[in-house]
Amino acid sequence: MMLNMFSGLAKEPVVRPATQANRFYIGDPKQLSKDVDGYLKLHGECTAYNNVAALIVPHAGYYYSGNVAASAYMTLDPNKTYKRIFLLGPSHHEWLDGASVNTEADYYATPLGKIKVDHETTMQLIKDSVFFYRSTAHDREHCLEVQLPFLQRRLKKVPPIVPIVISTTDYSKLKRMAEVLKPYFTADNLFIISSDFSHYPSYEDACEVDGKTGKVIETGDVEQFIATIEANAHSGKKNLATSACGEFAIITLMLMLDHNYEVKHLMYQNSGDIDDHDHSRVVGYHSFAFLRQQQSGAGFPLTDADKKQLKEIAIQSILSSLEGKPIAKPAINVQNSILKSKCGAFVSLHKNGNLRGCIGHFGEDYPLYEVVAEMARAAAFKDPRFSPVRREELDDIDIEISVLTPMHRIQSLDEFELHRHGIYIRKGYRSGTFLPQVADEVNWTKEEFVGHCSQDKAGLGWNGWRDAELFVYEAIVF
Repeated sequence: MMLNMFSGLAKEPVVRPATQANRFYIGDPKQLSKDVDGYLKLHGECTAYNNVAALIVPHAGYYYSGNVAASAYMTLDPNKTYKRIFLLGPSHHEWLDGASVNTEADYYATPLGKIKVDHETTMQLIKDSVFFYRSTAHDREHCLEVQLPFLQRRLKKVPPIVPIVISTTDYSKLKRMAEVLKPYFTADNLFIISSDFSHYPSYEDACEVDGKTGKVIETGDVEQFIATIEANAHSGKKNLATSACGEFAIITLMLMLDHNYEVKHLMYQNSGDIDDHDHSRVVGYHSFAFLRQQQSGAGFPLTDADKKQLKEIAIQSILSSLEGKPIAKPAINVQNSILKSKCGAFVSLHKNGNLRGCIGHFGEDYPLYEVVAEMARAAAFKDPRFSPVRREELDDIDIEISVLTPMHRIQSLDEFELHRHGIYIRKGYRSGTFLPQVADEVNWTKEEFVGHCSQDKAGLGWNGWRDAELFVYEAIVF
């Protein structure tokens, strides 16, 4: 039998070409480097941070938005080494009703060279049905490509990228995207959200509309952001086609945020500031940096008043259920409270010193006050080990709440403290956790604690944690 003499040859890498060169930016490498460096130098006095989690940057032609984009890229520490960069932006050419991840390309090319695509991560993402690959979503799309030369000139080492194009008005899908991406939203990675803002109103209307949109992004409140976008659409402003073309990517980012991020508004301009020949139709450009704050249990700002409010929320949730009512919204102001932090919690009920129910939610997908309300009701009525709580029992029941502080990634077991930290192990679609209290119940070493979690909870085997992602968190019990 004749063997195929070419069967052992490596597959030629797939390179996504620089389709926007000489359109959105100059195609000559020397001139492009000069242009980008010139924009960056305009912000030479800006502070560079080593804790940038995400940027929102515009994606128009460099002539119009290069200055604003540079204000964001100058916040990056050029010496920091990221594991990967996630690029999220809108689809300008077709409706996806989801998110297309470029799983085909091995590299993205620009006139300044090629950038590797993190193929392993792109393939991992499309295992979830909300992500898929559609070549036409990427072939002509400019919103991600125009970010690459800035990365190439600002960072000393550009890591692999994960290109994602998003378009869907289905909030549940956006929420699912955020849930899938959340484990990657760590200090190892950088997220870049590509979005312009107001499209085609007058100069004065753009300043007004973009001002409102920018202010709400600074709050980090995704519901208010959506409400503002809708209000802008119905404001009656002439020629206002949209007020944020990357709104779906922005929503996805905001759904991953919790109380532990500082939002910095960096700069605003619109095309009328660059080219003043026609102020009747302009496009707006904002830049933002999202800074990750270091967090620990001792630093988690949960006050005695917050704890009291959470206890009241738990009690009212149980009472509402006993009265056949839906969970009532708390009669407290949580608009800017730590109670809006997205973190997990367990609610335990004790009667005369004995456990009467305990249910928890491990995750960072809902605000703390909502988690406590839901878990209190679940502990009272859905714990399969106990009969449902009766109204006449309530006076004899004590409520204990364990708040799980937001997770942060660790690189070594040296960063893990037994009895203080809980551990969360994740590899692919397998994951498992041990709460900090588990260490008080067993006589394990640190290595045994993690090994048992890897084997018994995550199903990865005793040593499976060694090449998995490790996160730690703390529990505040009251």
